[in-house]
Amino acid sequence: MTSTLDLSALESHLWEAANILRGPVDAADFKTYIFPLLFFKRISDVYDEEVAQALEESSGDEDYALFPENHRFQIPKGCHWQDVRARTTNVGQALQRALREIEKANPRTLYSIFGDAAWSNKERLSDELLCDLLEHFSQLSLTNEDVESDVLGQAYEYLIKKFADVTNKKAGEFYTPRSIVRLMINILDPREGDTIYDPACGTGGMLLEAVHHVNGSGGNVKTLWGKLYGQEKNLTTSAIARINLFLHGVEDFHIERSDTLRQPAFFEVDHLATFDCVIANPPFSLERWGEDLWINDPYGRNFAGLPPRTSGDYAWVQHMIKSMAAKTGRMAVVLPHGALFRMGVEGKIRQKIVETDALEAVIGLGPNLFYGTGLAACILVFRARKKPSRKKQVLIIDASRLFKKGRNQNTLEPEQVEQIFQWYRGYANVPGAAHVVPLDEIARNDWNLNIPRYVEPIAAEETIGVNEALANLKQSLDEVYAAEERLTKLLSEAGLL
Repeated sequence: MTSTLDLSALESHLWEAANILRGPVDAADFKTYIFPLLFFKRISDVYDEEVAQALEESSGDEDYALFPENHRFQIPKGCHWQDVRARTTNVGQALQRALREIEKANPRTLYSIFGDAAWSNKERLSDELLCDLLEHFSQLSLTNEDVESDVLGQAYEYLIKKFADVTNKKAGEFYTPRSIVRLMINILDPREGDTIYDPACGTGGMLLEAVHHVNGSGGNVKTLWGKLYGQEKNLTTSAIARINLFLHGVEDFHIERSDTLRQPAFFEVDHLATFDCVIANPPFSLERWGEDLWINDPYGRNFAGLPPRTSGDYAWVQHMIKSMAAKTGRMAVVLPHGALFRMGVEGKIRQKIVETDALEAVIGLGPNLFYGTGLAACILVFRARKKPSRKKQVLIIDASRLFKKGRNQNTLEPEQVEQIFQWYRGYANVPGAAHVVPLDEIARNDWNLNIPRYVEPIAAEETIGVNEALANLKQSLDEVYAAEERLTKLLSEAGLL
């Protein structure tokens, strides 16, 4: 057994577990199998650790050691990791039974937490492959003594990002780059005892970053227990979020699996629950998002208008605004740039929202920062009660040039996150970067929030000579003439000339 695992060794071992699956299992499905196994191993090892502690306390009383009160999670007889590891035939069936029985034994905390993987599908998961996978995990001791929750949590986050990297196009459904999450959390600045809500929580990264922020600010993170709320439509992803929080040592939270726009999960008597911090990166321009139910929305989430069927961006925005606490509420949401300037129904909704004077800032980000899309996105920041000095105006920030170029994915570096945050905190005009815009100026622009209308880039100095400029012009003209010739030929062949 390994003792006191360091982060690097743990990360390497976990990634190697994924490599065992490579071939029979598509990379997009690695998370469906690896995360449940990791959590199963963790709770089994901790259960053994708790048994040992109880035996020591009771001078070897085995009945006492098995009392439910001595364990965070209950593991029924025959459902421990070692019970499954001992099997050599029908391993998947034994594994599936063990996971389901553990869920049943812990209905309040572990319902559906192991997801819906088809462990008994031998065409994909042979007995030999599962035995190899179980033996690989068995090389690690994942007790509290050997692996602190912070280290295990960091390794889990590393694995989430690795899975996002290998499934780029699908990763946007469950993963937001942590640098962008950090920027949003810094802006909202959650404090001790705040309630925090993510209506599209994915793998729980935004809720966890809020915990890290409070801890890094010297606050008591235990004041957040029971005050972290998330909702996620996808079963596997919602399970990953719950495992993520458990592995980071968060003891009490509320993650619900259902469709937020159709079936919001959190209520206060006869209206939506409200929260101090509301934060999300919802699906961009979601189609068929539930507009038929919003025509007569019982929660009043269509207060600014009914978004079009083809794009749910402003459905998310209105849901989140209605979820802000009346006095302390603040909110940050990631949207595609089109939400800033699309006209028609969305333009009218945007006007009504801006007229409420809850919009505090618009931050334009660089391209290709998010998984699954190369498009640039933006962050909208709202406050239920803006500072008097910020009323009737909106800070527009152009951070589109701040990113580190990557081969497949651009990244926002820590110093760039800090620069954007300082622009936000300063809430002042910065040439080429930020502009404080009065609401009447936005009104004159037909409530269009497109960033180039308000933040003019600083003109670059001339860096080429006349001869080079003439050569570039000649090349451009040649390309235009060649394109014109091709077009003429095509039109002639089609009988249109």
